[in-house]
Formats: sequence, structure tokens, C-alpha cells
Amino acid sequence: MSCTTLLIGKKAANDNSTMIARTDDGRFDVKKLIVVEPKDQKRMYTSAAGHLTITLPDNPMRYTACPNVDPKDGVWAATGINAANVGMTATETITSNPRVLAADPLVTYRKAMTKREKDVPGGIGEEDIVVLVLPYIRTAREGVLRLAALLEQYGTYESNGIAFNDENEIWWMETIGGHHWMAKRVPDDVAVVMPNQFGMDSFDFDDAFGKQEAHLCSNDLREFIETYHLDCNRGGTFNPRLVFGSHSDQDHVYNTPRAWFMGRYLAPRTYRWDGPDADFTPESDDIPWSFVPERKIAVEEVKELLSANYQGTPFNPYLNHDTGVRGKYRSIGINRTGVTSICQIRPDAPDCCKGLEWICFGSTTFDALLPVYPNVKKMPRYLSEVALEASTENFYWASRLIGALADHSYNQCAQIVTRYQNAVITEGRKLVLEYDKKLKETGDPKLMEKANDKLCTMAKKESDKALTAVLHESSVTMKNGYNRADN
Repeated sequence: MSCTTLLIGKKAANDNSTMIARTDDGRFDVKKLIVVEPKDQKRMYTSAAGHLTITLPDNPMRYTACPNVDPKDGVWAATGINAANVGMTATETITSNPRVLAADPLVTYRKAMTKREKDVPGGIGEEDIVVLVLPYIRTAREGVLRLAALLEQYGTYESNGIAFNDENEIWWMETIGGHHWMAKRVPDDVAVVMPNQFGMDSFDFDDAFGKQEAHLCSNDLREFIETYHLDCNRGGTFNPRLVFGSHSDQDHVYNTPRAWFMGRYLAPRTYRWDGPDADFTPESDDIPWSFVPERKIAVEEVKELLSANYQGTPFNPYLNHDTGVRGKYRSIGINRTGVTSICQIRPDAPDCCKGLEWICFGSTTFDALLPVYPNVKKMPRYLSEVALEASTENFYWASRLIGALADHSYNQCAQIVTRYQNAVITEGRKLVLEYDKKLKETGDPKLMEKANDKLCTMAKKESDKALTAVLHESSVTMKNGYNRADN
């Protein structure tokens, strides 16, 4: 599952919140946002891909999830915030290399070929991870430790990156082969960019095997590296990306350009990004994992970055003229995104509503970002009741329709889309400010469900208006149009 992740430390954010964001770029997966109550959390979990059954603890918390509407391939919960105000997004599919995968093979499901044999379960993967971890953790660090224990016990069938955040910290975790892993606390003053590659470019083993203040890893990771001669570093420095990651031609078209564009946005003057003397190009393998942004980052900037199509560069696929490289690189905002979320944990909000979940369905380039309070018993129907058939009665399908129509008439619809996106986020912020104040004054948790209802009513009104407008513009530019001037 190809995705793009962006992490914003609390001192890099405009409001001192922590933010973890990711586009879930599947195969046009139909998604919804739901609340899972403790009574609805299964105690025996069986994965669809791995055919693995795991017994879960008896003390789950309430949490939100963005599962697939069609359950045939499993849950794929994607992202959520639990009742302890811990956010999680899982997963960013990342790269590895044959040296690592040969030394610690991925744990894949093997179906019995004869009656004498038995099926061999696979490990855990993106389909499972949110359900197995988020209901049971009270801090971001606990998320790393719980997932680490599961990886070491059951293994994984794919390479993944996972983010956790609470009020104080963000942790980023990357799997290594079938059973190994490493995790790093994101420094408070940085933004981390992750485009489907093994990301971390530094790691402190002394801390990981000492105080563990900002680094954690498998207990045998040092020996694993040494035994299988995995270390390709020189000069005494340790760059995990050179050990566990990749730098292929495919990376240079699909992955590194996204890191380049996000870095160019976050630190435009810190480095040279363009021209013959550029520090980094779209195909550089050494683009930093994190940047200190040159200005504080708000939710709007996170959405803008995750909607990007290389605006302001010759690579933008929506340019009217052929630059010779137009559309050369995989955009960040892509057509097949199912859901994009920003899990924001806010230090100055009441405990009941420190978590705020920002949701965007469909292609982020065209669709709007809506905030909702996650610590509720149920989500409004506009978010949670989604069918496999298209309908304007829910946010998912309305968003998909707007994006599909606007894409084919981009120049005519660009202004409509911008007004729509600004209206939803502006009115959403107004309602959040209003209900944050009421929650501080009353402490009544029922107010969050009322707020979510109002937020969804607003989103439906704005989505219907935008859909009507882009439908008109797309109709005007249909190929079978013909005007005849009659006198």
C-alpha cells in the first residue's frame, strides 16, 4: 500500500500540538470513519491476509478507525485516536533490500499443498496493526513497545513504517525484515517526511541500549547487522537507510521526488533545491528524514503538502504546456487515495477533547479536510454509514465524485475546489473553537457528538454545493459539446 506520511513535532507546530498525518493510497478502497467501543473489540482476532489468529487483551479502550467498507480482505483500520488521546497511523509501506530480507525473511502465509501438510500462518501487516495495538496503549512509546512484542512473536509479511503520537511525543517505528524493528522519538522541533522508503537516516545505539530516551530497537539488532554484514556505512557514522533501505531507479521516480518536494516546502532557504548547484534533486537518495521548518506548521500546511502535485515545478502533471518532464514523478496527491487523516493531539484542550481527527476522503488534491472529535460513542452517519455504491449522502462518495469530475476539467474547476476546501476547513475551525470553549466551561462530553453532527451538516452542504459546480463545469467541457450560432 503506497502512502505518504508527514509528522510534525510540537515545537514545529503553530499551536504546540503533535500531528501525525498520512495518505492511505490503496486501490480506490471505499472507506468510512467509525468508533469501536470496548464491547465491539474482538478478543480473538484472525487476519485475512496472514490467516493468523491472535488472542487480544481483555481491557481495550474506545478508539476510532477508518476501515474498508468491504470486509473481504480484512479490516485495514488505517488510523485512529483512542480514549487516552493517543493517535496512530499504520502503515507507510517502506522499502528494504535483499540482504535484509534474506537474513530475516518476511513471514508469509503458506497454504498446504497436500492433505498431510497444514497451512502455515503468515505474520501481521497493515491490515491488522491498528486493531492489534491502538485500543491497548496510553502513550506513543507504549505503542512502539506493544507492536514490537507482536512483531517479535508473530513476524510480519511486509515492510512498514508506523507513527504514534500523544500530547508530548511522536514516535516513528520501522520494521526490518520479518521480525526486527527500530523506533525513534521525533525531535520536537522538526517535521518528518516519509515517501514509501525506509526513512531514518541516523540512530543512536548507545541510547537504544542505554537510557532509551529517544531510540528503541530489537534486542539483537547490533548482532543481526554484524552477523549478516549489513552495514554499508563508512567514516564511523551509522545511517540506517544505507543498511536496511533501498536506492533503486524506481525509488527515484516513485519515492524520492515526494521527499524532495516536501523538503523544498518546509526548508526552502536552508538548502538549494533547484538548478545545477542544488543540494538535493528529486532523485537524491540522501534527502534528510527530518527538517526544522522555516516557519511553524499548521493543519492547513499539512493538508497542502499531502495534496501536492509538484506545483511551481516543471513536473506538475496539470501544467497546460509540455515541459518534457511533466508528470514524470509520482504525485503526493494521487487519484487512488482512500482516506487521509491528521491525528492531532492538542495540549491546551480539555482532556476529553485533546484529540482532534482531521479526515479527508478520496484524492487530497481535490477534496476537503474535516475536523471531528474522536472521543465519542459514535460518528455521524455522513462519515460512518458508507456503502460500496456511490451516493451523495456520505462524505466519502461525495469527495470521490468531486475529485473525479474536477480532475477532467482542472483549469475550470480549480477555483471551485479551492473555495470548497477553504470553506470546509474555515467553518470546521469555527465550530471547533466554539465547542472547545463550551467543553472547557461545562465538561459535558455529549457536546462532542453535537459538534460532530454540526460539522457533518456543514460538510454536506459545502460538498453538495461544490459537486453541483464542478458537475456543471465538467459538463460544459464534454467532448461531444457543439455550439451552433443561429440568427
